[in-house]
Amino acid sequence: MNYFSYHTHSTFCDGKNSPEEMVVRAIELGLTAIGFSSHAPLPVKQSWSMPSEKLTNYVAEIKGLRKKFKAEIQIYLSLEIDYIPGLTNSFSEFTKVADLDYTIGSVHLVKADSDTEFWFLDGPDTNYIHGIEVLFDGDAKKAVTAYYEQLIEMVETQKPDVIAHADKVKMNSKGRFFSEKETWYLELVDRTIRAIKQNGSIVEINSRGIYKKKSTSFFPDHYFLEECQKNSIPVTISSDAHHVDELVAGFDLAEKRLKEFGFQSIRLFEEGHWIEHFL
Repeated sequence: MNYFSYHTHSTFCDGKNSPEEMVVRAIELGLTAIGFSSHAPLPVKQSWSMPSEKLTNYVAEIKGLRKKFKAEIQIYLSLEIDYIPGLTNSFSEFTKVADLDYTIGSVHLVKADSDTEFWFLDGPDTNYIHGIEVLFDGDAKKAVTAYYEQLIEMVETQKPDVIAHADKVKMNSKGRFFSEKETWYLELVDRTIRAIKQNGSIVEINSRGIYKKKSTSFFPDHYFLEECQKNSIPVTISSDAHHVDELVAGFDLAEKRLKEFGFQSIRLFEEGHWIEHFL
C-alpha cells in the first residue's frame, strides 16, 4: 500500500510531536510522503490553532526538514485553514505568505448572530450542546444549516485543494439532535456536493473519528460519500494525525470503505500536482 499523510499536525498547533519526530516515524513506517498542515492562525484566539507569531518559524522548519530528508521522503508544506466569513484571512493570502504546496479547508467554528462567540464543533460535546442551545436558540436544524452554508461559502470563495472532514457536524450529535436521513439534511449535503463539484476540490475521507473512538463512521461517510462517488468527486485519505502513532491510523479501513462505495482511485500529491492513483 502506498501510505502517505497529507493532513498532519505537530507541536506548532495542537499536535503532540515535533515535525521532525513526525518525519522520522513516517520514514520508519514506509510512507512515501508527509504533508504538514498545522491549524492556521486565527483572528480569534484558540488553543488548538497556531499563533500568528509562529508562522515564519513553521515555514522555515518544514522547508528545512524537506532538505534534510529529501532522499528518504517527500515533505510538503500546507496549512489547515479555518474559514469564518468576514473574519479569517483568504486562503490565497496564506498560500502567498507561507509559500504553501496546497491548502486544506475546514470549518470548526460556525458563525452565529453573536459577534463574540462561535459554535465549536470539536472537543467535548458540552461545547457542541452549548452552541446549539445558546447561539442557535436550541434549533439544531438552524445550527447545522449554518455549518453547511459556511462550508459551501468556503468552497465557493476560497477554493481549497482539499476539504477536511466535510460532515464533522455529525460527530458530537450522535443522532441526538438530528438524523442524517432527514430530508432537510440530505438537501444540505446535495448543495454541498454541487458546490464541490463545480469548484473542483478534493474531499478527504478522514479516519480520526474512527480510531479515536469519537465516531462510528468516517468524515464524510454514508450518503455524503455515496454522492461524491456518483458525482465523480476526487477523494484522498487522511488520518488527521496529531501524534506519531496516528500517521496511518485507520488508513486501511478508509481504503476499504472507499472500495465499498465503488471508488477506484484516490488523489496523491506529487511535484506540485494532485494525480490519480488507482486503488
